[in-house]
Amino acid sequence: MPSLLGLDLGGTKMAGARYDAATWKMQESAQEDTRAEESFAKVLPRMIALAERLIAQDTIAIGVGVPGFVERPTGIIRTLPNIRGAENVPLKSQLEKALKMTVTVDNDVTCFTLAEALRGAGKGMGVVVGITMGTGVGGGIVIDGVPYHGSHGFAAEFGHMLLKPGDLPYPTKDRRGSVEQFLSGSAFAKRCTAAKRPEEYLQGEVCAFLQPQVFEEVAQLCASLTHCLDPDIIVFGGGAGRALKPHLKAVEKALQHWVFPGTPLPALSVAQLKDAGTMGAAMLV
Repeated sequence: MPSLLGLDLGGTKMAGARYDAATWKMQESAQEDTRAEESFAKVLPRMIALAERLIAQDTIAIGVGVPGFVERPTGIIRTLPNIRGAENVPLKSQLEKALKMTVTVDNDVTCFTLAEALRGAGKGMGVVVGITMGTGVGGGIVIDGVPYHGSHGFAAEFGHMLLKPGDLPYPTKDRRGSVEQFLSGSAFAKRCTAAKRPEEYLQGEVCAFLQPQVFEEVAQLCASLTHCLDPDIIVFGGGAGRALKPHLKAVEKALQHWVFPGTPLPALSVAQLKDAGTMGAAMLV
């Protein structure tokens, strides 16, 4: 049975995994530091080397998830906000030339959502929405097992949706009040400066004042997505997203308050798959 390779490029690390194309059993995995402070021209050779380590004789194609805007089906990266020099990069053609194999490129949270829709928390459901809360906030939409990209490939950029325009919880010149300015790990660090570790933002007493605010804001985001997409389930990933697990009842209660009366509520869940990024990338092909 042939195998498929998935690569997940992150700002901190890049991960790769090879899967049996029939069972989705992981055969081998590896990861490398991204070193995002360097230019993309230096990151690319490490991506190629990582793929070469994992490609087997029966590997037939490669999928790649990247944290930014991708033109489809050309696989041209329009921009990666956290990696310098990644503007208008023809990643698909570059990797295909280096690896002599078909490559598909998409947004990393789309990959995450696809894996959770087909093999994780959203398995068997029609409309699955993914939200990752890490350094930034990302989104993905999968409808009947197929990623939804919108007319220009820019759908599901939930982090750039407006949450509270002009009403920021910390000093900043950027007054858009986007979701990412409230619910990303970077925003949490500004909202609770006493935290020594990221897990303290949503757990324990150090940032106890912040937690009810965050649950309310997550619910407001979910309410907007519920009215727009009518999802079966919303799946949370990323470090801060997974930390919501013990608080999902509180988020659900707030969500009931913010949706129009009688609106069916989606299920809320954290990701079930530890390797959703690489698996979803492999599923692209």
